Amino acid sequence: MAAERNPLLEDFVFPPFDVIEPKHIRPAFRSLLAKLESDLVELETTVEPTWPKLVEPLEKIIDRLSVVWGIVNHLNSVKDSPELRSAIEEVQPAKVEFQLRLGQSKPIYNAFRAIRESSDWEALNDARKRIVEAQIKEAVLNGVSLEDNKREYFNEIQQELEKLSQKFEENILDSTKQFEKLITDKKDIEGLPATALAMAAEMALSKGHKDATAENGPWVLTLDAPSYRSVMQHARNRSLREEVYRSYVARASSGDHNNTPIIARILKLKLEKAKLLGYNNYAEVSMEMKMATINKAEELIEDLRSASWNAAIQDMEDLENLAKAQDAIEANDLKQWDINFWGERLRELKYDINEEELRPFFSLPKVINGLFNLAKMLFEIDVEPADGLAPVWNNDVKFYCVKDSLGIPIAYFYFDPYARPSEKRGGAWMDVVFGRGSTFSRDGASPRLPIAHIVCNQTPPMGDKPSLMTFREVHTNTLHLRSSSLTSGFQVETVFHEFGHALQHMLTKQDESLVSGSRGIEWDAVELASQFMENWCYQRDTLMSIAKHYETGESLPEETCLKLLSARTFRAGSLMLRQLRYASVDLELHTKYIPDGSETIYDIDQRVGRRTNVIPLLPEDKFLCSFSHIFADKYAAGYYSYQWAEVLSYDAFSAFEEAGLDNVKAVKELGHRFRETILAVGGGKSPDQVFVEFRGREPSPKALLRYTGLSPVTAEA
Repeated sequence: MAAERNPLLEDFVFPPFDVIEPKHIRPAFRSLLAKLESDLVELETTVEPTWPKLVEPLEKIIDRLSVVWGIVNHLNSVKDSPELRSAIEEVQPAKVEFQLRLGQSKPIYNAFRAIRESSDWEALNDARKRIVEAQIKEAVLNGVSLEDNKREYFNEIQQELEKLSQKFEENILDSTKQFEKLITDKKDIEGLPATALAMAAEMALSKGHKDATAENGPWVLTLDAPSYRSVMQHARNRSLREEVYRSYVARASSGDHNNTPIIARILKLKLEKAKLLGYNNYAEVSMEMKMATINKAEELIEDLRSASWNAAIQDMEDLENLAKAQDAIEANDLKQWDINFWGERLRELKYDINEEELRPFFSLPKVINGLFNLAKMLFEIDVEPADGLAPVWNNDVKFYCVKDSLGIPIAYFYFDPYARPSEKRGGAWMDVVFGRGSTFSRDGASPRLPIAHIVCNQTPPMGDKPSLMTFREVHTNTLHLRSSSLTSGFQVETVFHEFGHALQHMLTKQDESLVSGSRGIEWDAVELASQFMENWCYQRDTLMSIAKHYETGESLPEETCLKLLSARTFRAGSLMLRQLRYASVDLELHTKYIPDGSETIYDIDQRVGRRTNVIPLLPEDKFLCSFSHIFADKYAAGYYSYQWAEVLSYDAFSAFEEAGLDNVKAVKELGHRFRETILAVGGGKSPDQVFVEFRGREPSPKALLRYTGLSPVTAEA
């Protein structure tokens, strides 16, 4: 009987997401790793310090593994199940073992060094030089130079770190799912907007409360972002806000899903790994692949902190004054669960904006349409629906083709927009399916085209209404390469942000796959394109193009548009400090934390909190237990990258302002230059060199401080 074909191992143009099941994973990896091992042995036996005899065969090995593992990992994020988890857990050790074997290959390392030291070095182009230098550096960081017993221990550490990261993420998902708050009395959820009530009633229906309606309940609240946000911003019931807030900051910090011991173990292992490699701490290892140094990152954080502090104090006084004016009992003692509630009331009062009432103007289809039109104007591309061309993992997933000005396809992407709390992790991210590269050409002439995923957790459509977003939901969550930022989940910005990451991947002109798209870009520059796209949400013409009523098609009133734009700097000091807490605690944990020492991880967070939070952190705040950026992703000693790249992105956007945003010809010319430098070059040149090619000078933080309305600082990025 013929063996059943394994969809993971087929030679597909688009991954067969509709037929891949957990049962395929074990046999696929057994077969794949055996094949890659024999390819690696052959490469090591025949290697010569030339591109065809070293880099091309190496690219094929790296790519095959990253494509198949990428598919599995993606399904793990969007279609979680016990079967999938157990299959991943089983194949992960062998996969990590192969990656270590590849990363520590002496023949490959020596061949790259031979290229670096050869007389032909100067003849190589920038991209190839960057590949060689990065491969040498990565091999050293992968332990290639370690003696046998040290290398063995290094490999044990890597294996354990992979397992811990996986478990860390699972604990967050499981503990978030565990919380459910059933509400039967409408008084208890007074203030919640209609969209939130509809969502809570729908959740109640799914939990077996068969008569649940948005109007009469019962309602089920969860810790999923849309539900959590609406309670924090709108629930008048203060004790409900407190209960939900305390549950949120305690996620994955107790019982079966406790990440505290996992964090301690991860930090201990990373420190030991750093010491094996000859560094003092893990942050030094992390900075080897970044633009910044520890000192420069700390300097930027401190400069931004001191620029934000007085503004944040003023923000707090404004909230207290409003609460007093409304005779709120908490007015003299505002707590964490009061801040977003009173912040929302102050925004409504100060700018006469009710975000919930504006939702009908921000329907996902119209926002997407406006975003694609902006991309066409700036970058001369057309984004066209291509549903049906590629299989998908859920019926809500859309598929698109990106074409150049001649109508020739240059990239594709999937868009998975809505929250599915039972199987999909929170946040938003861009991820890579295929990277561009000539080595993977199917016709021997044109390079393989890049394909991306964009994943968000927007409010799903309700009945016959499309997904209606708040403006601040139009803009920010985040690159998951995988990544997702810890901003407040603003939806319209989120979509623009993730699309920026996707543009970096899709509009690359690099044919060397190891530096195409986001690959090979120093991590602290990787948010440049995403944050650059966010800025367009605050440009009047863009805003008016996406803000159209989903039923009548009428445009957002001009007066409301101007209010939204002027509200951009609202509580900017407080929001900046929030991000700086994350950046700062990340660096502290990876430079100063001593495993089993007198200062716990939470002591460090509290110490950082005293410098970054106007209201002291709750003693019970266990936010670190859900800080997956640094414990289950690539941001360890790198969360500061968001601020670092913000300096670059605001400065890049200010070039368009200087040229005149209403000067279409100038904007198109600059858009073309941005595409040909920042987006096209990928990791083929250093980010500072690429930035100077676009901007004509070194980056300056002035634009960041101007846009956020914060006081000037002296630091240069």
